[in-house]
Amino acid sequence: MAFGLSGFVQGKKALRRSLSGIKEVTLKSATIPKGCLAIYVGEDQKKHYVVPLSYLNEPAFQDLLSMAEEEFGYDHPMGGLTIPCREDIFIDITSQLN
Repeated sequence: MAFGLSGFVQGKKALRRSLSGIKEVTLKSATIPKGCLAIYVGEDQKKHYVVPLSYLNEPAFQDLLSMAEEEFGYDHPMGGLTIPCREDIFIDITSQLN
């Protein structure tokens, strides 16, 4: 139980740090539903996705966040959270979370 909670807290901290860099204009122009998170996925071309915040509880999604931290740190070039994996892998992982 403690392991799962610590992973959630780490994911939440990573999210907070990455979102702190988003420009206010971007936040105003984006319409992200309450309880969701906007991310960019892809190796070369980044595609925009909106996912539920509940994904932060999932170990597979936490692994993706760790991968993003290793590649980008907390300075994301797209202005938001960027996960540098192939889009098909992301879709496969997130489809299992639903």
